[in-house]
Amino acid sequence: MSRMPEHLRSVYASEMDAAHQASDDTLRWHHLERAHIISQPYPWPHTHNHIAMLSLALRQRDRREALGQVIRIVVAAPGSAFGRYPEGNTGRTHAGLTTPMSVPDDLAETIAGPV
Repeated sequence: MSRMPEHLRSVYASEMDAAHQASDDTLRWHHLERAHIISQPYPWPHTHNHIAMLSLALRQRDRREALGQVIRIVVAAPGSAFGRYPEGNTGRTHAGLTTPMSVPDDLAETIAGPV
């Protein structure tokens, strides 16, 4: 199990903070989704991200999203630990549990690491 490199930890923390500080739920989801993409390979940040998503879904009273997040909380850490996660997936219920997605260009550069 690898530890999140500092350059990713910094961006992950910034996205999670931005989600917490966002003025509306659409923007909160945007930042949580970006943090999710970064966190996927790392069990604890990945799980923590889904807990934040569950919290937002509950606050919005979105039962479907909340149930989807409960399922994702259960599988996040093992999926990360075994490298079994859909790359680029935003972590939302509408994205599908196993659907890979394209990574936004700026996050792809960040994930690739410093040159």
